Amino acid sequence: LPLLLEATLLRLASGSHHPFYNGFYYNHLMNDKGNGQEEVDYFNGAKLVVETSKDPVYSSNGANVTLPCHYHYEPDMEAKPKIRIKWSKLRDDYTKDQDVLVAIGKTYMAFGDFQGRAHLRQVSRREASLVISDVRLQDDGKYRCEVIDGLEDESDVVDLQLQGIVFPYQPPRGQYKLNFHEAEQVCQEQGAILATFNQLFQAWSEGLDWCNAGWLADGTVQYPIRLPRKPCGGLHLAPGIRSYGPRHRHLHRFDAFCFSSGLRGEVFYLDHPAGMTLEEAKQTCQDAGTEIARVGQLYSAWKFLGLDRCNAGWLADGSVRYPITKPRANCGPAEPGVRSFGFPSKGRFGVFCYKER
Repeated sequence: LPLLLEATLLRLASGSHHPFYNGFYYNHLMNDKGNGQEEVDYFNGAKLVVETSKDPVYSSNGANVTLPCHYHYEPDMEAKPKIRIKWSKLRDDYTKDQDVLVAIGKTYMAFGDFQGRAHLRQVSRREASLVISDVRLQDDGKYRCEVIDGLEDESDVVDLQLQGIVFPYQPPRGQYKLNFHEAEQVCQEQGAILATFNQLFQAWSEGLDWCNAGWLADGTVQYPIRLPRKPCGGLHLAPGIRSYGPRHRHLHRFDAFCFSSGLRGEVFYLDHPAGMTLEEAKQTCQDAGTEIARVGQLYSAWKFLGLDRCNAGWLADGSVRYPITKPRANCGPAEPGVRSFGFPSKGRFGVFCYKER
């Protein structure tokens, strides 16, 4: 890149947070009528308008997605050839936005985890849409499209939502044993990430009811209740998300709410007439050219692929579970779900294996 362009891109990438109206391209002036109403005086006589999708954009793990963004002027005028565009991702904890991509003309630079996965789509006039390939779980969230034309700076926000499933998780050593960082780690080990509040709320609206408090991605501790009861906040409280608020990320210990999206492969069940120990189960998956499935993969296969198996099987964390989409006799409760036998130290079971496509 030419030195001037490179310096401009670096300034854009490290720039401070831009609100929707930053005051640089117009002045607020009191009118002469004394009625307290404001008139807006635009420097160049035209207002820059940026528009994104008002509805969420949905995607899934491993897919490609386009976040739409277009701009125009009111009244209409010809745009400058060197319009600058910046995409950033808003953080759930309201700390500094994460830089995604900056561009001047047809030259752009992506940052962090978006390097090699993000580029602009500009197939139509005054388009600044962002294309993200190989979508990852952590890509879920709100994105700001910002257009800069000289002193004029305008932006709008689009919401990218991954279609997925939230599941509660506690490690083999028992309930309320995880600090925040350990909760992040165990979710990653299960092919998932810590859920956001919006993801937990969506799961609650779809029927999730869980009385154990768990960490969320913003460092708060919450739990979803559909049927109020005494041990879960009391009978007098309405259904909803119970919150302990932010907790100390090192000292306080709870369970975790993990989020997993669609699979890039398939989960299937293998068995042996005499059953298998955990180590035998892992070896059986390896012999089949696969790996033993993780908890998040089993939940995703149950929700998105309709996996239904009334046979308990080992998973990578040492737990034994089975997924039921069509409840029936001798297969547990009357509701669909992933049943758990916990973390048995003894016993012989089948195994759920996972194979990438």
